[in-house]
Amino acid sequence: MPELPEVEALRAFLTDHLVGHEIVRVLPVAVSVLKTYEPPLTALDGRTVTAVARHGKFLDLDVDGLHLVTHLARAGWLQWKDRLPDGPPRPGKGPLALRVALETGEGFDLTEAGTQKRLAVYVTDAPSQIPGIARLGPDPLAPDFDEERFAALLSGERRQIKGALRDQTLIAGVGNAYSDEILHAARMSPFKLTSSLTKEEVHGLHVALRTTLTEAVERSRGVAAGRLKAEKKSGLRVHGRTGEPCPVCGDTIREVSFSDSSLQYCPTCQTGGKPLADRRMSKFLK
Repeated sequence: MPELPEVEALRAFLTDHLVGHEIVRVLPVAVSVLKTYEPPLTALDGRTVTAVARHGKFLDLDVDGLHLVTHLARAGWLQWKDRLPDGPPRPGKGPLALRVALETGEGFDLTEAGTQKRLAVYVTDAPSQIPGIARLGPDPLAPDFDEERFAALLSGERRQIKGALRDQTLIAGVGNAYSDEILHAARMSPFKLTSSLTKEEVHGLHVALRTTLTEAVERSRGVAAGRLKAEKKSGLRVHGRTGEPCPVCGDTIREVSFSDSSLQYCPTCQTGGKPLADRRMSKFLK
């Protein structure tokens, strides 16, 4: 799933490639992708892209006052095309969900792999009216997201820190992968309760949060859209690396599996050398 660093990189990439260009047509291919009906997609035809913004994991194209907003969900992606294929795309069982064509012949496709279709596209004159954006918590890379604000957010929570970091209503943009990376950098168990955090632990977690995301954004800066997935994977230390040695201490990276996702962690760095119980249990193995 694209998270804050990848969506920020896409924002920068699209700013360079879209701003100042006219949208000729937006072509939906998958029926499920469009979540709004007024204004229609055709209202974007002939308008010029004036800016590209990010709201958490949402991409926002400002098209002369109308906004084409996208959430790539778990399996969605944006594929830039220096030259779009001739003719309209054909609906079918492939991954193509929507195509945006520019007056230059360039454009991009939104694609989604798998059978669960969650990629979402909205057309609106006010992105704040989109429920997912309206519910977003603060951006963790915003200048005013200091330690005091972070501590205040956590003070009202009583749950595992892994889930708190992933909660978009609490903090915008962090998902499964970067929450693993942040907790590894903070040397903290993903099952630790927010209510048990000391002032020193909150400080360390805030530093790990800002540093991990900032470094990921910097690694992605200037990377073409088609290479962002590989860049993300290459920069991860624990997420998706079950069975590999921890790059910090050399211990074997472990995994906890859930019904539709998993987390990875280092026992030595994060849990005092003890493996965590698998399958949605929050206690250490006895």
